Amino acid sequence: MKGVGSGLRFQRTLALLAVALLAWALGPLVVLLASAALAVPRVRRWLRPTWRVVAGWAAAAVAVVGIVVVVPDGWLPVPPGTGALVTPGYTGRPFAAQPVDLEVPQNPFLAPNGVSSMHHDAWATDATVHPGPLGESPSVTTAWYGLEECATLAFDSHERLVALCGDLRGPRLHVIDPESMRPLVSKDLPDRPDVEGKQPWENLCAGAYFYLDAEDRAVLATTDRRVLVVGTSDADGDPDLTTEATYDLSEQLPADDCLIAVLPDWQGRIWYVSQGGRTGFVAPGSGEVTVLELGEEVANSFATDRDGAVYVVTTHALYRLEVSPAGLPRARWRTPYDRGSRLKVGQVSQGSGTTPTLLPGGVVAITDNAGPRMHVQLYGTRRGELICQEPVFGDDASATDNSLVSVGTGVVVENNAGYSGPWRTLLGRTTPGGFARVDLVTGEDGERDCETVWTSEVSAPTSVAKLSLATGLLYAYEKRSSRWGAAAWYLVAIDVRTGRTAYRVRTGLGLLLNNHYAAVTLAPDGSAYVATLAGMVRVRDRRD
Repeated sequence: MKGVGSGLRFQRTLALLAVALLAWALGPLVVLLASAALAVPRVRRWLRPTWRVVAGWAAAAVAVVGIVVVVPDGWLPVPPGTGALVTPGYTGRPFAAQPVDLEVPQNPFLAPNGVSSMHHDAWATDATVHPGPLGESPSVTTAWYGLEECATLAFDSHERLVALCGDLRGPRLHVIDPESMRPLVSKDLPDRPDVEGKQPWENLCAGAYFYLDAEDRAVLATTDRRVLVVGTSDADGDPDLTTEATYDLSEQLPADDCLIAVLPDWQGRIWYVSQGGRTGFVAPGSGEVTVLELGEEVANSFATDRDGAVYVVTTHALYRLEVSPAGLPRARWRTPYDRGSRLKVGQVSQGSGTTPTLLPGGVVAITDNAGPRMHVQLYGTRRGELICQEPVFGDDASATDNSLVSVGTGVVVENNAGYSGPWRTLLGRTTPGGFARVDLVTGEDGERDCETVWTSEVSAPTSVAKLSLATGLLYAYEKRSSRWGAAAWYLVAIDVRTGRTAYRVRTGLGLLLNNHYAAVTLAPDGSAYVATLAGMVRVRDRRD
């Protein structure tokens, strides 16, 4: 009888291993079918484990959790998901670079364009002079940080990553080695307070935006209504995070308000916006803080220009702000837009989901929140007049909560409609998706109008896409649908001239590879980084 029991245990072990192997190869539907089989009493009796088996599995689970807790962030890869054999690892072909011409002025108080902030520069173009992968036998490397996501990445003068990350408790600042993707030094920031009516991943208070200034210092907002200036290296150039200056805004912002974003103007003032619709700046030198009440919610960052203008979009209107002769912030103009009748699935607020993007020739671009289709809108920066608008995506399936990408003559917009949270991409599902390029064109009569140049069906639920001016490729983070239920994520490269997909490379499988509104970031060395719910992904071309 002892031999019979041992044989049964061996058979059960083989069966469980077979299910695990099939799930890895074919996806989560295998697990669902195996779970359904447990409804059969005979199967349950056959699989009924002994107390030793249960103890063994429990010990293994405790050991895995212990390893995760003990091993420092970045030393392990992001755990793989299921469906490896039913999702392609690479499609398309290498792309021949076709540079795009776009001159963006350098704000003297920001780190160089392309490495300073989430949206790359003061104009919030999401375009960079740095190259991205061309698809030449690309390699994919991941680093596991636990359940921690890095919303914004920048690069210091040593080409180290500076990352503002966060978990369910609150934000954390890291300096990360770009090769190993391991944090070199970290700084805990004040915890994120609970906000009624918002899930933790919808709470943007002081956890999404920061910028790197011209002296390699991270300038960021905290959840306790302060602005910190944090050095990222010591006198020898080694990574270090030391607070060099602190500005308290608690007198300007009530306790129920919070800071969303900060950015400098061309005179070095540190401008800020709050969720409750307050804006102003910290004066350089004196540290004096000013405030202007807009009275409308702000849910995104803003843009600044060399003439001193600051462009902010609220849930009701687009503003041009400036400094008055008295040295106080004021609104030069306010232009309302159609904010729609409801909060669309895929957005965190009812209104424009974009950061204002400045274009050459005195143009600023946003989207509205109109129904049944939202519009890309282009405004004149001088008077705030609407130049033109263009409807994008399908009826009742158009929404964005990401910045527009400048191509110089127009913008590319991403469709985030339908993304209600990380669970929306489980079991092979994805969102309606889509990209569209809208250009500003001048007709024979001299009138300017908006024109859709191309559309793409690529589904990037929340990718914060980036354009490499060096390669002419738009890089996004795609989630493809799968009949097998596999959750495969891809870095996808789109020819910004034609909208055709050049290639896509699979970065991983499973929920932990979801980027959830974290940006694609292009490094000076041509690598592409994407932060996910559990760490970091890097894609780079083959290096001979």
